[in-house]
Amino acid sequence: MSNNKKHSSRSHHNHGDMDHSKHNHDTTEQHGDHNHQHHEHVGHAYHEEQVEEGEHSGHHDHHAGHDHGGHSGHEHHHHGDFKELFLKSLPLGIIIMLLSPMFGFQLPFQFTFPYSDIVVAILSTILIIYGGRPFYQGAIDEFKQKQPGMMALVSLGISVSYFYSIYAVIATYVTGEHVMDFFFEFASLLLIMLLGHWIEMEAVGAAGDAQKALAELVPKDAHVVLENDSIETRPVADLQVGDLIRVQAGENVPADGTIQRGESRVNEALLTGESKPIEKNPGDEVIGGSTNGDGVLYVEIQQTGDKSFISQVQTLISQAQSQPSRAENLAQKVAGWLFYIAVIVALIALVIWMIIADVPTAVIFTVTTLVIACPHALGLAIPLVTARSTSLGASRGLLVKDREALELTTNADVMVLDKTGTLTTGEFKVLDVELFNDKYTKDEIVALLAGIEGGSSHPIAQSIISYAEQQGIRPVSFDSIDVISGAGVEGQANGHRYQLISQKAYGRNLDMDIPKGATLSVLVENDEAIGAVALGDELKPTSKELIQALKKNNIQPIMATGDNEKAAQGAAEILGIDYLANQSPQDKYELVEKLKAEEKKVIMVGDGVNDAPSLALADVGIAVGAGTQVALDSADVILTQSDPGDIESFIELAQKTTRKMKENLVWGAGYNFIAIPIAAGILAPIGITLSPAVGAVLMSLSTVIVAINAMTLKLEPK
Repeated sequence: MSNNKKHSSRSHHNHGDMDHSKHNHDTTEQHGDHNHQHHEHVGHAYHEEQVEEGEHSGHHDHHAGHDHGGHSGHEHHHHGDFKELFLKSLPLGIIIMLLSPMFGFQLPFQFTFPYSDIVVAILSTILIIYGGRPFYQGAIDEFKQKQPGMMALVSLGISVSYFYSIYAVIATYVTGEHVMDFFFEFASLLLIMLLGHWIEMEAVGAAGDAQKALAELVPKDAHVVLENDSIETRPVADLQVGDLIRVQAGENVPADGTIQRGESRVNEALLTGESKPIEKNPGDEVIGGSTNGDGVLYVEIQQTGDKSFISQVQTLISQAQSQPSRAENLAQKVAGWLFYIAVIVALIALVIWMIIADVPTAVIFTVTTLVIACPHALGLAIPLVTARSTSLGASRGLLVKDREALELTTNADVMVLDKTGTLTTGEFKVLDVELFNDKYTKDEIVALLAGIEGGSSHPIAQSIISYAEQQGIRPVSFDSIDVISGAGVEGQANGHRYQLISQKAYGRNLDMDIPKGATLSVLVENDEAIGAVALGDELKPTSKELIQALKKNNIQPIMATGDNEKAAQGAAEILGIDYLANQSPQDKYELVEKLKAEEKKVIMVGDGVNDAPSLALADVGIAVGAGTQVALDSADVILTQSDPGDIESFIELAQKTTRKMKENLVWGAGYNFIAIPIAAGILAPIGITLSPAVGAVLMSLSTVIVAINAMTLKLEPK
């Protein structure tokens, strides 16, 4: 998808000044006695340029997507539905905990009966096979990647507590002496871990499928025109280059091609983020997946299959999704350290206690060490913060689809921003109306502008008419309207002759400040300028604040837009940021790739199909909610209110969430780091051992502290 594969309108429209310079009057409509020529402002090409701005997004489960390689412990969706696993395991777990003393101490709500321990052993066997499956699958993934973490640690805890407890039951019946079991710890650990994973998956939610969303843009069948002009319906997959197809009004275009016959407006918003339908005439290109307006088009197929625009975007998304994650994932690291510490300390305890005592003593110290090492609190530390963070974010219009996005955002170096629809409204608006003499009031000038544009359905003309409506100004009724070739339009009203022409056609300097990136049309009476209207794509009110916030957080903003140089420069100068213009999806993808190769953490913000590959490739992809489904599917975070200011809230959310996660890891894992050596009997020579009962109380306490700490996460009021 090289630069010349930008959108087709470049070949037909003047992408430069958006002059009123090429009004072609193709339709003539009778209005009573007056012959109103519907002039179409072809030369108003401003928004036609932005068609290239194709930039918008979609989430691969960024991390089923980004195949976040080293973090399989958190690719929970690969390991079953945790809600179903938890709810079905809960009754079993509760019965086991009611019938099993905790670390050998019977609690008031517990009871036993003859052979209840055999019932517990059978129920525990069912529970470990059913509820333990995802942890074992996750542990296998972690060992394959040589990165044991949370899943390995949980598997170790449930395995040791289960198998030792089965041994304890058998030994009790064989020897006649009671041997303490760990069924209570086994069941409580398994349930808490399933609950923690369910909370996290519920918070993060299901990610979309960008590839599927892209495929749905293209219809399944096409109407092929045969040599005798009859129509044959054929699957899109069977289309050949050179086939002539008919696209009815309202249908999606089946494949990339060139218009042979017919005129229409084609809506490319889904693909490019361009908010206005683009005028298309014979010789213009159309993109597969765009929507035809009210005309019938005959299109010769130019690209099919993997050479088509959508297919190339899909390829880029696939490439992005196969990139490994660069997220540090602190919880995984801490769990990994705990795993190694627990195994090493347990082995040392086993050997030393065998030497200084006996095998039964050594085994009980070893098992207690491994059971205590398994982190109830750690299992909830992150999910509880994620759940709290997600609900806080949602209340601000921030949907966080991937928890790693929060961690990565706190270390971000660069933010690449799309322009149209992201930093700007994506709609063509009247930015300013200027008067040049006292003969007319501003309202009268607006009434004349709306009147002379009244015959056109062009987006530029419509924006002037809408502006007049918003101001409650009634357009002047023109007796006739004609096109001035290469300049604009002229018309007769109330005995006066008016012209609305481009600044270039007017040819003289005007004493007015033109907003950056805007285009000027001049209203002339008797060869004298009486007013002017500046039109452009307006920056969203919070865009400036966002740029200031990024700079304050040492994140470098770069605007990458498919728009032309002039429009891009105008917006970039107002915002005070670096920019790149005329960027295709491939260009944006390569920009993100280059920044990542420089070891920079990159956030990408966009809203269209053209942004989807770079949203998927970036460390964090943020999609603007008014954008395309493909963009939303490719991103990690969605701004539902399409407000750039919400990115500032997201950065605050990321910083505070990450801080809470670290605090919870300290509470959750800190307990384990201290408890493991004591459980192993390191202080036994001075008479200090960690009795299993005290260990259980401390474990519960750290879990409660972690839960309370998660609930204290708050955002500053807006």
